[in-house]
Amino acid sequence: MSRDLAESTLNRLRTKLESERDRLVRVIDEFEREREASRLAETSSEHAADPDSADGGSLAFEMEMDLSKQQNAQELLDKVRHALDRMDQGLYGICEVTGKPIPVARLEALPYATTLVEWAHRV
Repeated sequence: MSRDLAESTLNRLRTKLESERDRLVRVIDEFEREREASRLAETSSEHAADPDSADGGSLAFEMEMDLSKQQNAQELLDKVRHALDRMDQGLYGICEVTGKPIPVARLEALPYATTLVEWAHRV
């Protein structure tokens, strides 16, 4: 089953998805560079921050927040890539649960959406 979307709409949404994919790859790469730099700085310093101290706790919290942000970016990147794959297969814009067309307004707002809004929280 394929979805009939105007070519201009499909091209616009593909451009949005590709831009988002590229942005997320840069964000994830930056997180990885920062984490590696942090590891190198920690191993090269004479005294690593004590995790029980205020500085150590703050550092651990920041690292945990960065890791969470990186994981969120990776999950979103996976969704974007999945939507691009569906586009290449001619399945873009079709709900993965019901097989019904996803409204263009939803795709404009969330180009990586693969379900109707009522199914979004269930998958």
